[in-house]
Amino acid sequence: MDYQRVAQTLVARTAELLQAAVTVTDERDLVVASSDPQLIGRPARALGDAPHPEYLRAPLKVESRSGEIIVAHPGPGEALSPRLASIIVDLVVSQTVVVNNLPGQHTLKNKYIYDVLNGTVTDEVTIMREAKLLGMDLVPPRAVILIDAASFIVGSAGAAQARVERQVQLLIGSIVSFFTLPNDTICAYLGDGEIAVLKASNTRNLANWVEGGREQECGMSSWANLDALKRASAALLARLRADTGATISIGIGRHHPGLRGLARSYQDARTALSLGRCLQGPNQVHGLDRLGVAAFVGSNDERTKIDLALHLLSPLDHEPDLLDTLATFFAANCTPSPTASRLRIHRNTLGYRLDKITALTGLDPRRFDDALQIRLALVLRSLQSRHGSGESAGLPERERIGA
Repeated sequence: MDYQRVAQTLVARTAELLQAAVTVTDERDLVVASSDPQLIGRPARALGDAPHPEYLRAPLKVESRSGEIIVAHPGPGEALSPRLASIIVDLVVSQTVVVNNLPGQHTLKNKYIYDVLNGTVTDEVTIMREAKLLGMDLVPPRAVILIDAASFIVGSAGAAQARVERQVQLLIGSIVSFFTLPNDTICAYLGDGEIAVLKASNTRNLANWVEGGREQECGMSSWANLDALKRASAALLARLRADTGATISIGIGRHHPGLRGLARSYQDARTALSLGRCLQGPNQVHGLDRLGVAAFVGSNDERTKIDLALHLLSPLDHEPDLLDTLATFFAANCTPSPTASRLRIHRNTLGYRLDKITALTGLDPRRFDDALQIRLALVLRSLQSRHGSGESAGLPERERIGA
């Protein structure tokens, strides 16, 4: 709490109530606030030269700092007993200290968003009502962008709270100015140098980052517009690094339906950021679908792993021949000749099919890391299918009995 800010509030309110000149000093006996601006910064003894002699002195203590409130005699026609004046001063001091200890709008918003993202608040009616009270619009669908800017906000050796707050506001100002649409972004400081951005993720709010005029959606709503969100985050990262010159990393989460989906999006972003920083380094945008095998191994959430598997394989949903080819390819230990022989096709045809799989999914089954991702995705999809229907429907026979 700022001692000078409290002192200024006390001077204004006490002077209005008592119709008298009021001054506040600090522990060095210097004037920090006064009805007479010319006295500020001068020693309290200078009050002896003031046109209004002192009438009342009361101690003031705010956290670790202390001083006095000095009230001059009221103006002509104002009659007030010293006892009543002392009571009024005590009441004003108590009220001012209490009010200044109350969390501000930013603090309340940060804590509320922290609670929502961590699943502490789960009732959607409550989430919407309290968001409106704090001036936040949670009606548009939103995904979470998690920004690690600890080197800028906190620094290597830590920083005083006032500096942290200043750096946070500078960074949030840069983020908000980057996304220009009204109600486009909601930002909150989560602590430890991390800022969460609740980014409106519908097509209108991502229009500037949609490639070719229309974003391709891969069959699952939680992955819709993800490519546009990646491009937006990459552009944001470039802006923030240019503005700050600091090391910054970003993790992006998928949009999940409903207000409770914000917590799932945050977990996506946190997992992507944590794994991405470790495996790919800083100053990058990290997403679950860019982490390769690490996304399957490093995520603790089984549902996220299955979602990722379905997403990676979704371009093949209507390509049974390609799924059959993959199952046979893995069953033959990724060797072309036995695969072609089992499928009763020419090796050139097999090569064509593998090339098509690479073009559709972005993963080449002939590369070890990519093959491992595809194989894990197929296994997870198979397990999900069996769990969901009680049998292994939905996959080719070779995958159900595969390697």
